[in-house]
Amino acid sequence: MPFCAKCGASVDAGATFCASCGAPQAGVSASTPPVSTVQQTQMQENVAGLLCYLVGWITGLIFFLIDKRPFVRFHATQSIVVFGGLQILGYVVGIVFGVSMLGGVRTMSFGWAAYSLVDLLSVVLWIVLMIKAYQGERFRIPIAADIAEQIFGKS
Repeated sequence: MPFCAKCGASVDAGATFCASCGAPQAGVSASTPPVSTVQQTQMQENVAGLLCYLVGWITGLIFFLIDKRPFVRFHATQSIVVFGGLQILGYVVGIVFGVSMLGGVRTMSFGWAAYSLVDLLSVVLWIVLMIKAYQGERFRIPIAADIAEQIFGKS
């Protein structure tokens, strides 16, 4: 049975106008699907790659689980390793120097500098990796990309 190209309602085989919306039916064929049929469109790879880094390792994990395209999986695994590792490093620096702050001001200033360096590195990597992913590049962080390939396999 043919369908209306405008509203998707079923139309009689010889009808020249749709009974539902009144649109002309010159090119109606039985193989024309209804307009209401939802077409799935996939997100572009570069946008999905950028979104892998948006909220750090969390969005990397989400995209690793839902998207099977190699480009997106590469950025997802790298996001998990880079930002997961930097978050763990931040906790370790905070714990080590937070406990040793009782020792004096000099230790506290070194701990604050180390913690600030981890934060600065995170922000710079976050921006660079999102830009490179949006440009369609497989920009590899030397140590993190190798660890990601070992843990999650080559994508």
